Amino acid sequence: MEEKPDATATATATATTVTNINDLPQDILIHILSFLPTLDTITTSLISTKWKPLWSLVPSLNFSYTHFPPYNNFSTTRQFFSEFIDRTLILKPQLPLKKFRLEFIYEDRYGYHVDSWVRYAIKNQVLELDLDFFIDKSFHIFEPEAKPNYDFPFSALRNSKVRVLKLCRCDLTLPANMESMNLWSMNEVYFDQVYMTDDTVLDLFKACPNIEVLKFEDCYGMENLRLCSEKLKRLDLSSFYTAERELHLELDCPNLVWLNIDCFEMGQFCVKNLSSLVEFHTFIVHGLEYYGQWCKVVKQLHRIAHIKHLVVQNWWLKLAPKDVFPKDFLLYNLKHLELQTGYTTYDLLGMAALLELCPNLETMNLDPLYKIVEDESLSEELLNKPINLFMPNLKEVRLKAYVPGQNQNQFSQFVSLLKKQGVVLEKIVLVSLYNGMLLPPVILRRRPPRAEVIEESSLHVEGSPER
Repeated sequence: MEEKPDATATATATATTVTNINDLPQDILIHILSFLPTLDTITTSLISTKWKPLWSLVPSLNFSYTHFPPYNNFSTTRQFFSEFIDRTLILKPQLPLKKFRLEFIYEDRYGYHVDSWVRYAIKNQVLELDLDFFIDKSFHIFEPEAKPNYDFPFSALRNSKVRVLKLCRCDLTLPANMESMNLWSMNEVYFDQVYMTDDTVLDLFKACPNIEVLKFEDCYGMENLRLCSEKLKRLDLSSFYTAERELHLELDCPNLVWLNIDCFEMGQFCVKNLSSLVEFHTFIVHGLEYYGQWCKVVKQLHRIAHIKHLVVQNWWLKLAPKDVFPKDFLLYNLKHLELQTGYTTYDLLGMAALLELCPNLETMNLDPLYKIVEDESLSEELLNKPINLFMPNLKEVRLKAYVPGQNQNQFSQFVSLLKKQGVVLEKIVLVSLYNGMLLPPVILRRRPPRAEVIEESSLHVEGSPER
């Protein structure tokens, strides 16, 4: 019976015999090119005869305005960039696309061009459609303030194969009967700086009933954002600032496992059903005028007490958990905590109040907390109150962005406190920054009868396996 060659051995042999990128198989070269902007992939056709047709076979198009060579003025650059895209789409064979990404500073006179590019992508069965008409602030310094947004033709998606839709700085034109759109394959939606009404959000879920990942960032126009979906698994709501009216938020997503609420101003926040939630992140600017917003979010923890991973800021002394939550409230399932905090007495008392709610916590990451104002003054009683960190199951603490020489006394006192009160604490990791550079971490391990510093020669770099 003939023996089949071992696949691993064959791959190893191929890897060892290839000494030049030109020797790689065409499929691998095309895969490599798929990570480059389209302008760069086309440029590679000048390398040799073998490379000449490869750009046209790449299953992705990335028209990056950032990487396009600038001309005398912005208007000319835009015109040449638009012509470059038109020519590329004419010359490229009609093949299925995995991804179509466009960066462009939009003007009304390019509306027809952009429409044609979008329809080209959809016609070629694109799986990921990514349109970014903002890029970053530097592109808008000399632009008129009241420039119209691109009006995305949502009806063009009808019966399409798009799985991932990303829109930045767009308006949406929705067809009358959204249920007939048949966007069953749409799994992920990312909207940034998109105007949407409450009805727009409801219609979106009617057209795309299988959305599993949803991100709204810096979106506006909504008053009552009600998200009700049995399919949604990840939700990210960021940068909602409503100067004119308060936004009410209601979540009824029984299969949601990951939630982030970041810089979100709201009137009311209601959690109806997040029974599968595992990981919850929240960040609100740490200034007294925003404390009320942070409080509205954190007070909902009693409705998601089953979470295992929490990312939050340290405002816990001001919150006074015993006065806010039910008497028997505890985060029994919480195993990992990421806390943005300082190390003043005010911060440590707040940390202690939070840890009392987390009896089964095993790992804790501490990030620096950037405060807009100084801590509130403490009474004599609180200043003299012993700091007891309840950590019966805590095994590892990681202090990030620790800067040698800054707040040295506070850090030293806190580390000493950890070593004294960490009953089962096995490791403390200090991840240091110096002049903006990440230094090798210093690791303190418990080696009875004391914790000692491992020599730098044996330290591992952050994220790599320990030696």
